Amino acid sequence: MSEQNQSGEERISTLIDQLSAYIEQYHDGSVAFDHMEGNTVYVRLGGACEDCPLSLATLQGWVAGTLRQFFPDIKVEKAE
Repeated sequence: MSEQNQSGEERISTLIDQLSAYIEQYHDGSVAFDHMEGNTVYVRLGGACEDCPLSLATLQGWVAGTLRQFFPDIKVEKAE
């Protein structure tokens, strides 16, 4: 599917998948798109990221920071 045909949610999910591939390869962790409500994206951290004391930095710095480069109005929260 071309980028023009993807919804914003699909593009965000794809970007999160790309971030997760890096996190899996270099940190033995993962991040996965859970759902979206309005401008808030909910993600799940897994693997080594799940119980890591730096998971908040990963979530807000890496994941949210990267998403905001492409989607400036997006907020990122950890899914419960």
